[in-house]
Amino acid sequence: MSNTKSNPPAPERERPDERDRENARELGAAGSQLSTAPIEESAAGLPAMGVIGWARWFWRQLTSMRVALILLFLLSLGAIPGSLIPQNSVDELKVETFKKAHTTVSPIYEKLQFFDVYSSVWFSAIYILLFISLIGCIVPRTGQFIGQLRSRPPGAPKRLTRLPAYTTWRTEAEPEQVREAALAMMRKRRYRAHTVGDAVAAEKGYLREAGNLVFHVALIVMLVAFAFGQLFKSEGGKLIVEGDGFSNTLTQYDDFKSGSLFDADSLAPFSFTLDKFTGTYERSGPQIGTPRTYEAHVTYEKGAYGKPQKTVIRVNEPLVVDGTKVYLNAHGYAPVVSVKDGKGKEVYRNAVPLLPIDNNVTSTGAIKVFDGYRDKNGKKTQLGFQAFFVPTFAGSGKGTMFSQFPAPDMPVLALNGFHGYLGPDSGLAQNVYQLDKTKMTEFKDADGKQLKQRLLVGETMKLPDGAGSITFEGIQEWASFQISEQPASGWALTGAVAAIAGLAGSLFIQRRRVWVRVTPGADGVTVVEMAGLGRSESAKLPEELADLAVTLIASAPTAPETDTAPGTDTEPGSSPEPDSDSVEESSEEPAEGAEK
Repeated sequence: MSNTKSNPPAPERERPDERDRENARELGAAGSQLSTAPIEESAAGLPAMGVIGWARWFWRQLTSMRVALILLFLLSLGAIPGSLIPQNSVDELKVETFKKAHTTVSPIYEKLQFFDVYSSVWFSAIYILLFISLIGCIVPRTGQFIGQLRSRPPGAPKRLTRLPAYTTWRTEAEPEQVREAALAMMRKRRYRAHTVGDAVAAEKGYLREAGNLVFHVALIVMLVAFAFGQLFKSEGGKLIVEGDGFSNTLTQYDDFKSGSLFDADSLAPFSFTLDKFTGTYERSGPQIGTPRTYEAHVTYEKGAYGKPQKTVIRVNEPLVVDGTKVYLNAHGYAPVVSVKDGKGKEVYRNAVPLLPIDNNVTSTGAIKVFDGYRDKNGKKTQLGFQAFFVPTFAGSGKGTMFSQFPAPDMPVLALNGFHGYLGPDSGLAQNVYQLDKTKMTEFKDADGKQLKQRLLVGETMKLPDGAGSITFEGIQEWASFQISEQPASGWALTGAVAAIAGLAGSLFIQRRRVWVRVTPGADGVTVVEMAGLGRSESAKLPEELADLAVTLIASAPTAPETDTAPGTDTEPGSSPEPDSDSVEESSEEPAEGAEK
């Protein structure tokens, strides 16, 4: 058997479309339809461009791989400002803060819709064009691929020596016997094979094109899932103190955002109660203070009459109820305080959540007493206290106390007292963590200074002139939850997995054809020729052809060599050498057009 050869590449690379037409003429049907990628027409053969001609040209450009890659690049490029610049759809307060801090660039960003990237005109245009491009490519290619699956591999070209991989030998076995053995071998190797004339034609690697189509279909699924999710999504936050609960209705949310087609009636009916929050922290080493355990123990119920069930929500381990996910976002402390009036009557008792301002959970907030309090003269008024809390007191620095550890080892609550009107009926929204002192008067101590005091658990701050007192009763913990429903997220995940699988198939599976021609020689000895053609240049094709030839030799062993075979000018079993022109012409397989 002669050595399997792979023709060398041509010294000068031709353009893909020129090479494709040249090889198609040389190899005929044998080199056709190895791909469903469209072949671009030569500009010289096009008629004068009219309206229809320009429309066809635009459509072909839009559905080409070149434009699709550009659109994908632009889509990823457009997502950059959406990641770096605050978005109105996520946090309007951050957007306003950004505008106040960057007065020069903010007007420019606003005109470019950088604060609403994902709903902007330019981002939507890129998104829709990419969608159309993918569909315009997939539909015709799917039809072509189905046609290829229904057809059989084409017959062998006249001169197999022109193919990139080729081998030949002589055998004493009968031609029909060799063809039957070759057909059985190909089918055993999972080739689609049949006999055409004096040759066996076989083809393998259809999954390459299937993977290509799956990849593009998966991209469409991902785009549709993303669009559907943005239109129908809902997302809100809720801060819950231990012992309190939440019901999934709009009025229960602290903040809520949704897609433009969201319907409030579609909220999943469920509720849950925060039984206990457990947080532990590293107490030594370089990572001291780093959270080790963040667990929210909750009891939840599905529907109005669901059976109570207990579960634990952890970071990245949400509670899932009917497609709605409840994530654990943050944690903090809620000092429990009680307020009494001048007569010793308790008018307020509550756990007040305070917001952390550092990693050691140093927290600030406000305590507001709206109803029930009367001053020493019996007049109804309102009380407000600025609160500053540290879970582990570590002394004072620059007039402000600070915490040295996030666990409540030595909690201290600092308070400043005010009385007057808190403005609950002003019609303006108020921040529950800030105290509006516009119509408030601060309490003064005996020296005429601002009344302020640091309290340990169980200690009381007396208000001046018999105005009452406030007591630091204890500590409860709170947890902040994000409740979100993202429709079609399962479809998006399925599309992403399918896209990876399809891309892997299109990259690592090679579409190839193999022909085995068996003819009787002039001296009566059977001549076997084998050749292979792949979609792309690969060193594996000659190796695979050699493996097939070795397998076939077991059924058609090489005939004994003679000095000179009658009617030939070459040594028995040698490979006829093509001329240099044919080598150059066969060094590249038929090229594809602009492939998706």
